[in-house]
Amino acid sequence: MMIEHFRIGHKYPKIRINTGYSFGLDDQEFVLAFEGDDPYEFLCLVEELRSSEASAYTKLETPIFTCRRTTLDDMLAKLV
Repeated sequence: MMIEHFRIGHKYPKIRINTGYSFGLDDQEFVLAFEGDDPYEFLCLVEELRSSEASAYTKLETPIFTCRRTTLDDMLAKLV
């Protein structure tokens, strides 16, 4: 099942997937964080992953939050 996940992930090379184990953070086995410049491409990846066989064994999914990476100076300039 995980081979299928890897195959799907490789179809989206511009999306970087970071996996971390979450010992001590509630009851999750691991946490995923994605990085990319195109929100649509990210949504396509997530949609495809959710339809995979392994996703049938996902007990709990938390909400997805998206944002843009920026410098502190740029963010402060946008607040003015």
